[in-house]
Amino acid sequence: MKQNHGGDIYRFPKVTDFSTNINPYGPPKGVTEAIKKNLWKIHMYPDPECRVLREALGEKLGAAKKKVILGNGAAELMFSFCQGLKPKKALIPLPSFLEYQRALLSAGCKVLTYKTRKEEGFSLRKDFLEAITEGMDMVILCNPNNPTGNVIERNLLKDILIKCQETGTYLIVDECFNEFIPGAKKHTLLPFVEEYDKLIILKAFTKLYGMPGIRLGYALTGDEELPGKVKKVTQPWNISVLAQEAGLAALKEDDFVKESLSNIEKEKRRMIIALSKAGYVIYESAANFIFFEGDYHLAETCLEQGIFIRDCSSFAGLSKGYYRVCIRTRWENDKLLKVLIEAKHETETKKKTGEK
Repeated sequence: MKQNHGGDIYRFPKVTDFSTNINPYGPPKGVTEAIKKNLWKIHMYPDPECRVLREALGEKLGAAKKKVILGNGAAELMFSFCQGLKPKKALIPLPSFLEYQRALLSAGCKVLTYKTRKEEGFSLRKDFLEAITEGMDMVILCNPNNPTGNVIERNLLKDILIKCQETGTYLIVDECFNEFIPGAKKHTLLPFVEEYDKLIILKAFTKLYGMPGIRLGYALTGDEELPGKVKKVTQPWNISVLAQEAGLAALKEDDFVKESLSNIEKEKRRMIIALSKAGYVIYESAANFIFFEGDYHLAETCLEQGIFIRDCSSFAGLSKGYYRVCIRTRWENDKLLKVLIEAKHETETKKKTGEK
């Protein structure tokens, strides 16, 4: 069952969706109330500059408003960066989010890849630095990575940042899952945006606040010319009135974020223990999902039971047998565990009896 992305519940209605990595407790009540309250504004054009939301984001993140760029989701921003900067040569590690390569290719860019290794947990190695050379226009990283969930070692990440600055290479770091890392502030490059003008941090409201249908992403950059370049290649009014209001409301939901992150981490630990005990090969994930190995037909088996998981074989650098499941509420997670544990038991029984 080849999947380009998770979340295709329109193709598979009435399933419990574990294929998308969003906060299961979202959206916060404050966001839905803001949308209801501002429905009357849909007869108006949205502010094309997103002035109020950019100001609020800047205050929240401790950055100047002029360094904040908003987009119709983080994916749109990735395409806009590639169209606006027109890189000729770029470097991405594999496996990672599919849209990086698509965005680069859409701009006519030559894409070089760095393959991580299964035996090293698909982690980035120090020799990644050797691939960043003069003439490399862009490097794109995901931290924590999607779909593996691993975090780039802090010193290595800083060395990559320095190397990119030295070689004049734009470094885009997708931190959409950063808040899900315990001790997240230790792993973000946000404090370096002012100092490094080749650094771009990509984030979104989608995952943390559980509002993917709104489509709202943002970026912070040290390059003061980048917002203008992005504006030239992006359609006007790309952030709807309701998306802007939802974003403003979400930024006030600190209590929601704190409580939901705590619940997600507890559930993730519980699920990892249960799946490991059942015999699954689990890779350490710092994000709100679990990356693991299973039977080649596990996705189909789950779907038959009304459970939709992410078959990761569509990610370059991965073969059949790798899967990703997000963390949902406890009762939903129990449904998933039951199906996965039963599937594992059936697979092991067939192996013992020699049945195919």
